[in-house]
Amino acid sequence: MQFIDEASIRVQAGKGGNGCLSFRREKYVERGGPDGGNGGDGGNVFLVADEALNTLIDFRYQPAYQARNGQGGGSRNKTGARGEDIYIKVPMGTTVVDEETQEVLGDLSVPEQILLVAEGGSRGLGNATFKSSTNRAPRKTTPGQLGDIRRLRLQLKLLADVGLLGLPNAGKSTLIGQVSAANPKVADYPFTTLAPSLGVVRIAADASFVMADIPGLIVGAAQGAGLGAQFLRHLSRTKVLLHLVDVLPEDQSDPVDNALAIEQELAEYSEALVERPIWLGLSKVDQLDDEALDILLQEMAETFPERPIYALSALGDIGLTTVTRDLMQFLQEQVQRAASDPEFATYLSELEKRISDDVYLHSQRMRTKRLGESEEEDSFDEEDVSGDWDEPETEVIYVRE
Repeated sequence: MQFIDEASIRVQAGKGGNGCLSFRREKYVERGGPDGGNGGDGGNVFLVADEALNTLIDFRYQPAYQARNGQGGGSRNKTGARGEDIYIKVPMGTTVVDEETQEVLGDLSVPEQILLVAEGGSRGLGNATFKSSTNRAPRKTTPGQLGDIRRLRLQLKLLADVGLLGLPNAGKSTLIGQVSAANPKVADYPFTTLAPSLGVVRIAADASFVMADIPGLIVGAAQGAGLGAQFLRHLSRTKVLLHLVDVLPEDQSDPVDNALAIEQELAEYSEALVERPIWLGLSKVDQLDDEALDILLQEMAETFPERPIYALSALGDIGLTTVTRDLMQFLQEQVQRAASDPEFATYLSELEKRISDDVYLHSQRMRTKRLGESEEEDSFDEEDVSGDWDEPETEVIYVRE
């Protein structure tokens, strides 16, 4: 199934039913009086978090949703039926933004959580409602009100405890495939991972955590380069980041410089996200001898003195048990501390809020940038059409099997 983590939809609540203008007409009943009933309220539109979903692809094929209108009132004081509500299922971790006002309407992160996104119109009143001692035959009614109409942007942020990040081909997919039941695509070329994947790492029968793997980051990712930037939002909900660094890169670059470059990109994307605990994992250490590995571990420790550093090899099964057990222990300690220390719990809540704000602002900047580039391309195309060219432009098509 194709992974889609952003979609736009249009939701429209139902219109309220009109009030009825009616007078009682019955044999042997003189001047029966008004008996026009009220209309029914329009239906609402709700979003519901469903833990069985993990993509927004359905909204690419059905982008519009409308609740039913309320029925009009009837004679004999009959009230119109209320419009039926509709419930739209979305994956857990979906953030809902009003595209017109840019207001964040809600964040669906709990199973079966419900969010009202469009309220139905109010019912109209029948003439029986306006009867009084001074106006015994009112002819006044009110129409039903229109329901809310909104265009929403849905942004999915995967729910995971541990997030993997690093350069392309750093061994992230291989690692998550070894420590969990996930089955990501693994190959010997960069950018093998094109979409995030989740895996449950089970330490014991009653101890497990969720690990997320996103496409590799490259220099300039915070400005939109590569694939990883558009998926960085999925790391915003994680409790700890495991940064994998290839000890022997194919381009012969320095692993320490690579680690610094990725963390710089992370800081440019969100300064708050860097405040999350970040652990370093030196991957593919089976390719180095003991002396070279010791030197690299010492350089990493000097560059990142406060970071836990692990020597790992997914294929060689080196350090995997240790790092997964330590991650499980750290996550359990985090939960216990948050439960016993209100100040720490408040800090975590505020940090998550700041990260969410950074992610939203970055998304807005990238959206504005793409719109500006699209307008420039349109303008350039118009110039191409109007210009005179001596030679046809050569078209190059790249195809990957």
